[in-house]
Amino acid sequence: MTVYSPATIHTRTNNPYAFGELEHQDGAHIVIVDDSAANLRIYAKIAAGLEPNVRVHSFNDPRKALEWLTENHADLVISDYKMPTMHGAEFTRHVRQVPTCPDVPVVVVTAYADHDFRIEALESGASDFLLSPVDYLEFQTRARNLVRLGRHQRLMRAHAFSLEHELKESEKSRDELLRHSRERLAQVIDTVPAMISATDAEGNCIFVNAYQGSVLGGALRRPADSSPELDRQVLASGKALEGFEETFIDNAGGARTFLTVKSPLREADGKTIGVLTSSLDITERKRAEAQLVYLAQHDHLTTLPNRAHLYDRLRRELESHRISGRVFALHFLDLDRFKYINDGLGHPFGNRLLQAVAQRLQHAIGEGDMVARLGGDEFAIIQVTATSPSDAAQFASRINQLLLDPFVIDGRKVVTSASIGVTLYPRDGESVEELLQNADLAMYRVKASRRGGFTFFAREMLQQAHEAIRLQSSLPHALEAGEFVLHYQPQIDLRSGKVMGAEALIRWQSQHDGLVQPAGFLRAAEETGLIQEIDQWVLHEACRQAKVWFKTLVNPVRVSVNLSPLRSSTSSIFDMVMRQLDATGLPPTLLGIELTEEVLLQRTHSAVRDLENLQQRGVQISVDDFGTGYSSLARLTSLHVDQLKIERTFVAGLEDPNNVAIIRAVVGLGRALNIEVLAEGAETGYQVDQVRLAGCDAVQGYYTGYPMDAGQFEAFLRARPADQRAQQQPHRMPAAQRQPALAVGQRW
Repeated sequence: MTVYSPATIHTRTNNPYAFGELEHQDGAHIVIVDDSAANLRIYAKIAAGLEPNVRVHSFNDPRKALEWLTENHADLVISDYKMPTMHGAEFTRHVRQVPTCPDVPVVVVTAYADHDFRIEALESGASDFLLSPVDYLEFQTRARNLVRLGRHQRLMRAHAFSLEHELKESEKSRDELLRHSRERLAQVIDTVPAMISATDAEGNCIFVNAYQGSVLGGALRRPADSSPELDRQVLASGKALEGFEETFIDNAGGARTFLTVKSPLREADGKTIGVLTSSLDITERKRAEAQLVYLAQHDHLTTLPNRAHLYDRLRRELESHRISGRVFALHFLDLDRFKYINDGLGHPFGNRLLQAVAQRLQHAIGEGDMVARLGGDEFAIIQVTATSPSDAAQFASRINQLLLDPFVIDGRKVVTSASIGVTLYPRDGESVEELLQNADLAMYRVKASRRGGFTFFAREMLQQAHEAIRLQSSLPHALEAGEFVLHYQPQIDLRSGKVMGAEALIRWQSQHDGLVQPAGFLRAAEETGLIQEIDQWVLHEACRQAKVWFKTLVNPVRVSVNLSPLRSSTSSIFDMVMRQLDATGLPPTLLGIELTEEVLLQRTHSAVRDLENLQQRGVQISVDDFGTGYSSLARLTSLHVDQLKIERTFVAGLEDPNNVAIIRAVVGLGRALNIEVLAEGAETGYQVDQVRLAGCDAVQGYYTGYPMDAGQFEAFLRARPADQRAQQQPHRMPAAQRQPALAVGQRW
């Protein structure tokens, strides 16, 4: 490669800018400075594609790059900002001090958040900057434009130098040379792809290049309120102004943004006689920046504001409402059973459902309110139109009803609902984090009830959350220490009154807290992954105890185990069940497996195959909490189950004719499909009578038998005559031992 040092050029041509005429023969020389070897390789590869014969010179040390620049010519310099030995702004200042580099374009690479770094880089003389990570097309476009602009500037200076040289040595008249020089200089300036104009000391326009004329139609199109004042500053100080951005309306009526620099025009004696203004079009760069800002603040799937945008908006609302003293509400939404819809019908279907939900929520909010997607199936709504708890409650109720209307996705009808936690400012928190955390806690309270709907945050939820964390940390020890026990609740045949089976219900006999109900620890077990180990323990212990009763009782009963949805969807149910049956020697006909409707909604091929294989071996398959899911009726025709367990809320609400109608409909469905129907949660004689009249085959609840440990349950079986009717002498729990009914949908 031929290298032209400044001294060599001056010797040959007496013109320090003459390399501008040589570069087309040698190809563009691009210098890249970055302490990252990976970045150097990437930038070099992109730069090599700018034009033919590009020469790329890579340096991982900015000091080495400066040494090279003092001896060689460069058409473009690209530098990272954050480097260990010298940051990008300092490097740029050193480049500008190299005699042959006053006009070499310098691009500094910064991250989007490094606003101060970009300003410092521009102040130090950088021509432009790129945002990291670098976009391939943007890199090439900007680099190509800057290389061309640099060539034009050097050619212009080279011609100006030649003209000055001719003026000194030519014997022609000064006026003729000046006219000739101006003509040549004007021709050069007209080829530069930037707006260039000049004004005299009185503010009169004395020159406008062709590019500016084509874009704006002349100098008079510049903003009249800013340019004259800035020109006066240059004339008064005799110093150039730092680059600043201006927006103009071009000839086509579109807004275009330019990076403008104003420099003094001087006579030979140094006196400032005018102002030279040059403006580089950065419209595309500004559009790219705006797009990056939008992408950084919006969810790509739904186009709703994202979590970061929500945080910013909440901070602004807090500042505003602290001054005004007004109230606003924050609603935290989580879609119910979305995971099973997403897994069962596919992620593309789930994505379209999320988009449809987002659209409904946007249409539901008031002016000034904002809905955001936080990720997954979680949304949040800032309701600035709420002035009281009543306003927030009415809005949350309306959102619930709005989401209950069926969605039609790809011709398939699907219904979802939402669990909503509500916080009010300032009652429930005075910071963004506090409001969001408390709304999240309230949402989980609704989610745990498995009813959907909404609830307001209450202070006791914090204590309960702390307690849940403590229990969660104690769970592994409880499993290792054998603190879990099983209680058994009888299931009564409504025709004969006999005990037809029992459901195994887990309890935690904690050394520190006594008997802990499932609602206190099962959710924590699911979140920590311990639920699968607990499932295996429950299944093994239930099979072991059932085998004992098989040996000791004349009429042994079938024991049912409720497996968690997580277990049902992540591993082989068949293998786990058969392993425990083989280990304990329990006949399969004395074991029942209860699965929720959620599993039916998911209905993976492996789960269906596992259940069918278990049925063929005699294991009873039951659908627990039937009536709380959606679209499961169609599943029953293809997945043969032995029993439907009507969800307890329908039994508890038998005073409502609608609940009675639902129970009768389920019974009719069971009759048609030859499926046994059991009513859960019967706590009064009236409820037992009503479910019998509705046609249910069996009943389970506190009225006919509360959960008992193995010894109590065996005594209960031995003391019960075979022909005893359920409605005649129900087993009643002593008042001192009676425990609250389990939460809706509670397992085990």
